[in-house]
Amino acid sequence: MSETAAITPEMTMEEVMKAFPSAQRALFQRYHVGGCSACGFQPTDTLAQVCKDHNLLDVPAVLRHIVHSQEVDAKMQRSPEEVKGWLEVDEPLRLIDVRMPAELEQEPFELAEVLDTQNNQKYMELPKDTRIVFVCQNGERSLDVAAYFAGHGFQNVHALRGGVDAWRQAVGSRA
Repeated sequence: MSETAAITPEMTMEEVMKAFPSAQRALFQRYHVGGCSACGFQPTDTLAQVCKDHNLLDVPAVLRHIVHSQEVDAKMQRSPEEVKGWLEVDEPLRLIDVRMPAELEQEPFELAEVLDTQNNQKYMELPKDTRIVFVCQNGERSLDVAAYFAGHGFQNVHALRGGVDAWRQAVGSRA
């Protein structure tokens, strides 16, 4: 259990999420824990208590899943320079902006199509190997959306690391 030495059942969820930012996303995706009020937890709850409350008997497996999901998240993220390179050589991809309307209005990102939340089915009908890069303001929400799509069988989904903020800093203002 050397990989999971940094995380223990006695840690509070606040400590777990600080050490492993993907923990809440991982718990929700695999165990449906932490995504809504019915399955939520408090930051002061220990991981052991959350497992007990949600009848997750194999606590070491939960620990391994949290660690593994952090690795998966890291692999899913792409730098602005890498995405720019794909665009410059016309690599086939869908660049999809998942920001809220107010964010879009305040700071447009013309290179990306806006996620059509009213017609989510059109995305689910894309071939599962379609390269999709999700974009948000700082990279957090896009990672959630990329993980959601990965959970629905998409094999080539990514999140722009650092979002529009990082793009503007690394690539420049043209977006």
